[in-house]
Amino acid sequence: MLFSSMIFLWVFLPIVIIGNFILSIVKFKNKETGIKAKNIFLLISSLIFYAWGELNYLFIMLASILINYVGGRVIGVAEKYRKCKLTLIIILNLGILFVFKYFNMVVIIIESILSFEGNFIELLQNMLSMSGTGELGLPYIVLPIGISFFTFQAMSYVVDVYRKETDVQKNFFSFALYVSFFPQLVAGPIVKYSDIAEQLQKRKETIALFVSGQKRFCYGMAKKVLLANTFGEVADNIWSLDTAGLGPALAWLGILAYTLQIYYDFSGYSDMAIGIGRMLGFEFKENFNYPYTSLSVQEFWRRWHISLSTWFREYVYIPLGGNRKGMAKTCMNVFIVFLLTGVWHGANFTFLIWGIMYALLLILERLFLGKLLARNPIKVFNWIYCMMAVIVGWVFFRADNVFQAIAYLQQMFPLAATQSYYSVFSYLSMKVIVAFLAGILFAGFLQRPLSALYEKTKDTIPVKTADLCVQIVTLILCIFMMVSGTYNPFIYFQF
Repeated sequence: MLFSSMIFLWVFLPIVIIGNFILSIVKFKNKETGIKAKNIFLLISSLIFYAWGELNYLFIMLASILINYVGGRVIGVAEKYRKCKLTLIIILNLGILFVFKYFNMVVIIIESILSFEGNFIELLQNMLSMSGTGELGLPYIVLPIGISFFTFQAMSYVVDVYRKETDVQKNFFSFALYVSFFPQLVAGPIVKYSDIAEQLQKRKETIALFVSGQKRFCYGMAKKVLLANTFGEVADNIWSLDTAGLGPALAWLGILAYTLQIYYDFSGYSDMAIGIGRMLGFEFKENFNYPYTSLSVQEFWRRWHISLSTWFREYVYIPLGGNRKGMAKTCMNVFIVFLLTGVWHGANFTFLIWGIMYALLLILERLFLGKLLARNPIKVFNWIYCMMAVIVGWVFFRADNVFQAIAYLQQMFPLAATQSYYSVFSYLSMKVIVAFLAGILFAGFLQRPLSALYEKTKDTIPVKTADLCVQIVTLILCIFMMVSGTYNPFIYFQF
């Protein structure tokens, strides 16, 4: 069920908010009983939300919940064999993730090897094309929605219990709600158990928190429906064309549209998740902080998908030694982390290259490039360097396979004059032009300079009134778009 769908907006979300409100005003014998009732209500709502798309996926998530709940209890009950228990739980988690996310890729590789007839170039082409031969006759495994997110979230709890950084959650329903809570279930942000443990036991819905959540939800929906969907339609139309005939102008339009689509799609969804959480009494940490205003790749990764970067830092980078064991070891740790980041995003060699590209850039910035960027007085050059790296990375992220990515880059950066089969103006309507202007402006270039002024004036009547008017207008526009259009994808459902 998409947040930006009519069934969610007019049926599911109102029922959940009203139901949660009713349980908040009911006089239970004590506050603890009231919280338990609300937790069970939200758990049932979350399971319905997840099962809406495909009931079979629900059993996979329930299995993950059960494995990690039992794992936490077993690790917390005794000191003996704690490391062995943790290892087993991690293997089970990664095993589920492997079967449903990476098994198809392994089958393609095996089929390519089985069809090998001595031509190594042909073998490499078969593997990188991700097409497979079908020789093994194995069925294609469909990826359950959000499996990477809820698996990492559940694993973080078990690791924190092992480290004794959080208490064991003995209430199964509370733990199940932590993993399956619908606002952040399918696309994050990835929430650490320690960040939400107290809220599971005691929380209070306030008018101020609800209003804040309502505002965040409306703005997030505007980012998704008004901007991301517009960019996505342009990007999909261009990427579906014959890559060899795009020409530089259309190739750049296609990747710039995708660059804005993925930001507004994912950050809009995160905003909606944070907003819904607040309306229900929960506070989630930020997941984006205007990444396209970054002046280095290091800064970009401090601002993009913050919860995933934090997860890899706390559960991979620091345990490997972080930056405490010399530059050579630090560089190796960075490489491992971003190799795994690429693998986490998908079972395709394109994601592997994407991760390695960022690893190499981050290593270069640690070795010398970062110092040069810091000393450079003309910061616009820093921004151009960072955005060029990000845009080239998105080419691999968007491409179906490595060959399409390379062909697309050849169109963006032609070594000789090329001829386009298509007209750029066929994809530039007034709606698209307005969306591009708004998309660039609201990617942080307007908000960051005005943030201090807004914080000073946000509680004044004029600003509050303007805020409310903008929310109403954007919500109405979003509803019109959802009613009149059918194009409403969500990029991160594939992860």
